[in-house]
Amino acid sequence: MNSINVASPLTENLLPSAKDCFRDVVRAEAAEARKLDKGELEKKRLLEQFSKPSGVSDEDRLKRAAGIIKSAIRNKLTEVEIGRFPNQLCTDRGRAIIQAEPGWEDTLTGLPRELYQFWQKHLAPLGYKIHARIVDWPHGMPGDVGIALSWKQEQQ
Repeated sequence: MNSINVASPLTENLLPSAKDCFRDVVRAEAAEARKLDKGELEKKRLLEQFSKPSGVSDEDRLKRAAGIIKSAIRNKLTEVEIGRFPNQLCTDRGRAIIQAEPGWEDTLTGLPRELYQFWQKHLAPLGYKIHARIVDWPHGMPGDVGIALSWKQEQQ
């Protein structure tokens, strides 16, 4: 059986060579790997940043909260997400939050803990509620945690 090693004029203009196809796939995979590495570096940087005290005063945080709440009310919302962070900032990686266990707040560290303590000190006495939940599930595993502030009143 004879094999043809030369592209015909018909295929030459329509199809790249197998070698060119393979090269393009390798380049695309390398670009994707670099993109993932960048994402991982960014996540690592955020984890570091969120693990440290924010340095934001209660007064500044109260002004921010007031702005967020007023904006949400103008949009007829009764709840707004006030924070989203990697589950690594929970000592149990979000297990207590997933299970809705009492004391889930004790697993928070860093900035999420600051947000919770701020709510507890300034907003809870005014009737605001706070909820935490896993907000994404990459590859079926718990991902980021979202903390929402709510002012919806229970119907009687």
